[in-house]
Amino acid sequence: MKHDSLQNLLTARFAAAIAQVAGTSPETTDAGVRPAGDPKFGDYQCNAAMALARTLRSKPRDVAQRIVDAVTPQLADIAEPLEIAGPGFINIRLRDAFLAEYLGEIPPPADSDRVGLAPVERPQRVVVEYSQPNIAKQMHVGHLRSTIIGDVFARVLAFEGHEVIRQNHIGDWGTQFGMLIRWYREHALPTPQTHTDVLEAIEADYKAANERFQRDEAFAAEARRAVGELQSGDAQARHVWEQIRDVSLDAVHGIYGRLGVLLRTADVCGESFYNERLAPLVGELRARFPDNPPVVPPGRGDGNASRAVVREDAGAVVVYLYDAQGAPLFKNADGDALGMIIQKSDGAFLYATTDLAAIRFRLTEMRFPSGVGAQRVIYVTDDRQKLHFQQFLACARAAGWITDQEVDHVTFGSVLGEDRKPLKTRTGGTIKLSELLDEAEGRARALLDERDQGSEGARDRGEEPPAAPFTEDEKREIARRIGIASVKYADLRNDRNSPYVFSWDKMISFQGNTAPYMLYAYARIRSIYRKAAERLGAADVYAAGVRLIVSHAAERALALRLARLREAIDNVASELTPHTLCTYLYDLAADFMRFYESCPVLAAEDESTRLSRMRLCDITARTLKLGLALLGIEVIERM
Repeated sequence: MKHDSLQNLLTARFAAAIAQVAGTSPETTDAGVRPAGDPKFGDYQCNAAMALARTLRSKPRDVAQRIVDAVTPQLADIAEPLEIAGPGFINIRLRDAFLAEYLGEIPPPADSDRVGLAPVERPQRVVVEYSQPNIAKQMHVGHLRSTIIGDVFARVLAFEGHEVIRQNHIGDWGTQFGMLIRWYREHALPTPQTHTDVLEAIEADYKAANERFQRDEAFAAEARRAVGELQSGDAQARHVWEQIRDVSLDAVHGIYGRLGVLLRTADVCGESFYNERLAPLVGELRARFPDNPPVVPPGRGDGNASRAVVREDAGAVVVYLYDAQGAPLFKNADGDALGMIIQKSDGAFLYATTDLAAIRFRLTEMRFPSGVGAQRVIYVTDDRQKLHFQQFLACARAAGWITDQEVDHVTFGSVLGEDRKPLKTRTGGTIKLSELLDEAEGRARALLDERDQGSEGARDRGEEPPAAPFTEDEKREIARRIGIASVKYADLRNDRNSPYVFSWDKMISFQGNTAPYMLYAYARIRSIYRKAAERLGAADVYAAGVRLIVSHAAERALALRLARLREAIDNVASELTPHTLCTYLYDLAADFMRFYESCPVLAAEDESTRLSRMRLCDITARTLKLGLALLGIEVIERM
């Protein structure tokens, strides 16, 4: 048996049966197999009969029966007899023996434990752009979501076997550096010898320079000239820029290290990288899309932007985009065509220009192990940038740079305080990400200290005291992992499309859908194995002759959940929804807790049952560890 997802396995067999009934090809048939929303309707449902009935001009239940007759021989060892319910739903309940066999194929843990999941058969070349902090500024809570959500995508896609190139498109070019270069001609550049936190001092200098830029026209003119000097390669300007950039990146990567995200120095590809490409790109677009060209028939890319026009408006170069019928794709409040500026009247370029250069480079020039050009590009930004992305991606499609590649703009909502306003400090300032992580680790440490003191609150949470006292170093490391995991999981468990309320009490708790609950479930399983070794000696639960037994209802629920791991990971890769993996892991942990309470493991009625349940425990722990790792969360062996 190939260890594919259960949904894919069922879909393939139902597609063949439906194609037989409808006289179509299985490759083009939507079998409509989905997990059942309610266990009383089975484990999965096939809903294809209703749509097919219209084509065949038959009653849906009659079509459903024909599908059942055709597919039953292919499901004899997989599912119980199929049931037709309602207007034509086909309910599918997997055999207990099949679930045992399916999980029994999972090999013992290896150095790189994939829990039996093979890479995808057709990997893609994928670029994931995320985090995108600005240089000369400290990372704040507003950078959190892009950083950790994007990191999940990079992890999941790489796990599935895709060729992933991570990109950190930092803001390291533009007018702000002209301000700072001009400022540091009058003031000393901060150094470790003069400032405890060099980046904090640079950020303060930037705020002062910006204020002066707004009120002092002579300073502003000199700052603009400094931008030109930087862009032309002036040695002094570039030296200041490099120092600011290096200090900023050191601080950024310090935060990445604490968060445990994958971004490295080699992944940095900021605005400065594309500087030399901007003028030629503008020239190309002007030549390709002169004012009032003939309408191009739809069919290029997705057909949304079949016509582009480049005009000069008050000295600026502007792209206007139209559909195949000549109607503007983007309009202002007055209903007039809304253009996208790609070069200002003073010759400066904008974010749109840089982003156009980036998407073109990634799709046509970027080198991967298997070839040139990404087949999928994923951008992770907040939802305020929707219009910007719609415009420049429509332009890239009109230019023919995006053809059949997948380009996903993944947006997310804001982090809110408990007052449901954007999360701020008590004084109204933006919370630094380093301070947030400090607070998280401190609260996690307090929670551990409370438990060690045997407080009533800890006992109410149902926690088991550790077998032996933790050393100070162990406490520090456990607190670090719990704190960071709590911040990341509290964000990822929410639908990214919506804002979420940041609550310390809810995120650092051993109850509910939280990181501590996940980590505790994993640690509890590991404790079972330690107790088994102490009482009964080490047992090889993957040895020949040891087979899984699925008979108790709690065993079955846990086995079915474990068997759906592939589906959970595939869903994140395709739909880009990290919260669905969090939901899966929480449901898995809850299923395990019910199994643990209902099915004695070490005190099982016989040896075969004990070994089977220990194996289920082990697969559960491995699945939790893998799932949490894909979220960028480290497990804890003992809590």
